[in-house]
Amino acid sequence: MAVLNKKAAVAMSGGVDSSVAAKLLLDKGYEVVGITGKMIDSPAAQKICENSERVADKLGIKLHILDVTKNFQKFVVEYFENSYAIGQTPNPCIMCNQFIKWGKLFDYAVETLGADVFATGHYADIRLENGFYKLFPARDTHKDQLYFLYRLGQTQLSKTIFPLCGLDKTDVRQMAFDFDLPPKDSKESQDICFIPKPDTTKKYLLNKFGIKSGDFIEIGTGKKLGRHDGTYLYTIGQRKGVGISAQYPLYVVDIDAGENIVYLGKNEDNYKSRLALRDINFVYPPKNFEFDAMVKIRYNMQAKKANCKIIGDFIEIEFYEPVSSVTSGQSGVMYDILDGHLLGGGIVI
Repeated sequence: MAVLNKKAAVAMSGGVDSSVAAKLLLDKGYEVVGITGKMIDSPAAQKICENSERVADKLGIKLHILDVTKNFQKFVVEYFENSYAIGQTPNPCIMCNQFIKWGKLFDYAVETLGADVFATGHYADIRLENGFYKLFPARDTHKDQLYFLYRLGQTQLSKTIFPLCGLDKTDVRQMAFDFDLPPKDSKESQDICFIPKPDTTKKYLLNKFGIKSGDFIEIGTGKKLGRHDGTYLYTIGQRKGVGISAQYPLYVVDIDAGENIVYLGKNEDNYKSRLALRDINFVYPPKNFEFDAMVKIRYNMQAKKANCKIIGDFIEIEFYEPVSSVTSGQSGVMYDILDGHLLGGGIVI
């Protein structure tokens, strides 16, 4: 059934997901406009804008290109660099969602374009339950993106729709072919958009900070095991690339950026049961100050049961079974223990 007199602004990247999302909304009868954020001044960013224009032309919709380079530099790039500088491992995509997609783009869509809804190609499901908008996993569990959306709140969710929530990625790719959309042959986008291939995060950080030699220290014994080129080149749980030979596999188990030390240890040294979160956001207000939830401390892990206790501006998390690689700077994200909907999260201290 067609939707009448409803305007949808779609955040477009020129890729398969956002392009199919726009087409689906057109087919439902929405008046569709596209919004593309120019994140950085680079050939890759310009290509994204050009690809979005091709899709918009194909669909017959108007595209608005916003220069968000200053905000992206401040809230994403500088956050990324500053986190590594103090020994943390950041999640730039989460900050981009908060400050750029549901920041600058969302505000422009609602306030300037007068859009009734803001849409993206994310794989997630929004439902209104008991007076609150809640985020549930998408049908395609392999593409589920709730982890990256935990900083959204009721204001954003009340005007957001995810047209791909009931589709598998294979369905979406087939639709791109069926609709003959320009990005139908495109590959998945890379994780860190401001580090273009063939550059790597390691190369980027070396160019930014240079070599800052320090010691590898064995956790527990304090024995010096060798030298490293900078704490920012390592993350908790890392095994490959350490370059130190020992009688047992060595893992990065702690980082002290202030003292320029990378602590190494055995696999069992890498497990913890307790951690704390700062900079908390709940998708909707919690009922209790203490509750059990399923918790992830990185995107690609299986959520584990934990007790969560709100104490002032922090949340104490205690897992029922120890988890590996608790990494400062990553996000700890909480899910409802019964149906898996997103509760909220924060930054691991």
